[in-house]
Amino acid sequence: MLKYRKKGVIIKVEQNEKEELLLNSEKNFQALTEIIESVPSRKRGNSIETEDRDKNFRDVLMHLYEWHAMLERWYREGMDGDTPIMPTPGFKWRTLNLLNKQIWENYQDVTLTQAMKKLKLSHERVMNLIKLHTNEEIMTKKYYKWTKTSNLYSYFAANTSDHYLWAIKKCEVIRKTIVDGENS
Repeated sequence: MLKYRKKGVIIKVEQNEKEELLLNSEKNFQALTEIIESVPSRKRGNSIETEDRDKNFRDVLMHLYEWHAMLERWYREGMDGDTPIMPTPGFKWRTLNLLNKQIWENYQDVTLTQAMKKLKLSHERVMNLIKLHTNEEIMTKKYYKWTKTSNLYSYFAANTSDHYLWAIKKCEVIRKTIVDGENS
């Protein structure tokens, strides 16, 4: 709910889920960008010692980018009347760890600058897909055959605002490790 003052009176404006999704996605994307930009540019490409798959900002950004690309494929195929293979050909939901490892391996030659550009563009494309739909189309379960028993919201949120929260946590650890290492 948004609140604003008009001639001393507080006016409340209800937001729908689509608007909240767009706002949260933009807010979380901006927060993610700010974390990375808070690290001195000469240190942003550094990797950290960790048992986790993602060892630097690039790893996290390319993970997000690839999931945007999968979402865009699901969306395109689904809206064309096909049933998209999810998460991607050769993988099942139960093999996500293997898929995510493959994503990590596929992007080891990408620079952080390239990763940022790719992710910004894919983020914009996904935001534009969300904007194409009404709140009803996004929130109604089974509105589109390809979403099966779910709704578009669950696909969009999982690959934008919610995924960005995951990325923020990862990048905070990377940032802290890099900055603390610099101060040691």
